[in-house]
Amino acid sequence: MARGCVCCVKYMLFLFNLLFWLSGCGLLGVGVWLSVSQGSFATLSPSFPSLSAANLVVTLGTVVMVTGFLGCLGSIKENKCLLLSFFIVLLIILLAELILLILFFVYTDKVSDNARRDLKDGLVLYNTDNNAGLREAWDTIQEEWHCCGVMSYNDWYAAQQVSVVPDTCCQIIHAGCGHNASNAFWTRGCYEKVEEWLDDNKHLLGTIAMCVLVVQLLGMAFSMTLYQQIHRAAKKYEA
Repeated sequence: MARGCVCCVKYMLFLFNLLFWLSGCGLLGVGVWLSVSQGSFATLSPSFPSLSAANLVVTLGTVVMVTGFLGCLGSIKENKCLLLSFFIVLLIILLAELILLILFFVYTDKVSDNARRDLKDGLVLYNTDNNAGLREAWDTIQEEWHCCGVMSYNDWYAAQQVSVVPDTCCQIIHAGCGHNASNAFWTRGCYEKVEEWLDDNKHLLGTIAMCVLVVQLLGMAFSMTLYQQIHRAAKKYEA
């Protein structure tokens, strides 16, 4: 009976981590593809140039893949060292998530102010060389979200020191429309639009966060259960 429970937990943990590992491989592949095909796309922050969509997806994919590999190998081989490593990695990730979440809520105003300031600083680099990723990111966001600048289109005037905005700020886009102040520009800033989207989707984001938390806790519980069962079986064998 006890051996049957061990096998059940063992294969449940293996399947759980196999899916986890495959997801990590998929994310890593997408991240590498983004890095090769899109360069530094979605790099909006001049203070953190490496904080691009490609790098974030590659990092996430690598962490998920390594974690899943530890869980898969540890469960199928019934290796206590690998199971313990898997548990510790999940625990570290969980603690890091909780610390970041607490810091975010405690310093929400400071984080928001610094983010707005940093994004405005990035507007200065829009037309400079070697910043194609930042330029593409702003163009995509402004065109898709129907917004202009960080807080308004006036941010572009302040950053560029001329009354010119990117063409993607125009409500009707055509070549050179951003150079004509008589054209209709999107009046709302992109930061405000993002805040609005987050507020509208807070329940969905909360649900996703809870699902991730449950998955992490289940992984930790299964790994420790299997670890304890293997430890007890080893003691009985030695006795």
